[in-house]
Amino acid sequence: MAEEKADEATQQDTTPAEPVDDLVSTHHAITADGTELSYTATTGRVVLRDEVYTDGKFDGNKPKAEVFLTSYVVDAAPEDNRPVTFAFNGGPGSASVWLHLGVLGPRRVLSGDAGDLAPPPYELADNPETLLKHSDLVFIDPVSTGYSRAVEGGKPGEFHGFQGDIESIAEVIRLWTTRNGRWMSPKYLAGESYGTLRAAAVADHLQSRHGLYPNGLLLISSVLDMGTIRFTEGNDLPFSLYLPTYAAIAHHHGKHGDRPLRDVLDEAEKFAAGDYAWALARGARLTAEERAGVVRKVAELSGLSEDYVDRVNLRIEHLRFFTELLRDERKTVGRMDGRFTGWEPDAAVERFTDDPSISGIRGAYSAAINHYLREELDYRNDLPYETLTGRVQPWSYKEFEGAAVSVVDRLGSAMQANPHLRVHVGCGYTDGATPYFAAEHVLARLPVPEELRENIDVRYYPAGHMMYVHEPSRIQQSEDLANFVAGS
Repeated sequence: MAEEKADEATQQDTTPAEPVDDLVSTHHAITADGTELSYTATTGRVVLRDEVYTDGKFDGNKPKAEVFLTSYVVDAAPEDNRPVTFAFNGGPGSASVWLHLGVLGPRRVLSGDAGDLAPPPYELADNPETLLKHSDLVFIDPVSTGYSRAVEGGKPGEFHGFQGDIESIAEVIRLWTTRNGRWMSPKYLAGESYGTLRAAAVADHLQSRHGLYPNGLLLISSVLDMGTIRFTEGNDLPFSLYLPTYAAIAHHHGKHGDRPLRDVLDEAEKFAAGDYAWALARGARLTAEERAGVVRKVAELSGLSEDYVDRVNLRIEHLRFFTELLRDERKTVGRMDGRFTGWEPDAAVERFTDDPSISGIRGAYSAAINHYLREELDYRNDLPYETLTGRVQPWSYKEFEGAAVSVVDRLGSAMQANPHLRVHVGCGYTDGATPYFAAEHVLARLPVPEELRENIDVRYYPAGHMMYVHEPSRIQQSEDLANFVAGS
């Protein structure tokens, strides 16, 4: 009997401890618009749980993930009418550090910009343009990014896919809203890149599953339909939608002389939506004269040679463009931001091996978030903070088998069910990951009645995917986001 009890004790000792929230709060102040803003920062991991049923029997709320978040709540503010914005980045595989320390939060990293990058160990500074002036903020890191992880014994793969990701992010939002008594506050979802696709789907899920209706979506570097940006066999659409972005990047690097950027873009957009799209659809039915004319115009707009455009059969894949544009200078240009340039040891490589617009700023953001969380927000965790990770791959899109990944219909449904839902879209002209003309193409086909189109606000910036690394764009974008939230 004693041996049996000893065995039982041993088994109990090996049972994983029940995870608990490990939130830490600190108090801070920032001067914005000449006024001191006092706020409480709360950071740490919250435990997400599932209602588990076995053979119709309720087995309890079982922990499934520990999700890391950082919230900022202004002190002594009437919480029932002060907005709150839930923000996340994309990837999939990106933490929220970019929006957090780049444009929205009360502190920001000084990373430098294209051609003038800051050296390590980098600096943090107050962000007087922070959206915190107008809205409380909650930054969320999806599972396996930042410090977010599945619980011990859990399966991370359950969160590494379209639906699992949406449900977990929506649950964090519902949980934070409930625990903080904010159901009666205006609510916004802010996403960047894949985070825009996530934001649209999360909004629809929150409305249909929980009756939680957001006031607005902040879609930064938007992609709502992957079919507009993926160069897959038989899909010619991205070739035409990318052309204005190629023209913008070529313009930045001097390929259009002293022509104003707007003139170049107007010409590129008209050609991309007209003769170029027609020519791609015609294929071998083009006459030699027609083809030569298209080759000439594509080369002129993109900054590439007519010989190259002819050899790729009029179709310029984006990674090939970034590698080809400045090949004669033995340079590459960035995908996330075509203003950045890099170098390849093999100047004949077809596709670059490194995106200089990511490697140029990643060190600054990584150093800043690791320092900031520990030294300023007093949160301690020895896990690596995953700013960008491949550990979420392969990402599951099983819900879209045989079809392009798209949330256009879900955004349309959310806007129709909630006609007060407003949508802000921010686009960078030199963004080679989510081109602005593709965003326009999607918005023009959004299935909503004409009167709801007035709810859509689109803004443009002369920089790339993370347009806020460009100081004039950051200042303008901060103002645009503030006006959108305040105006809602």
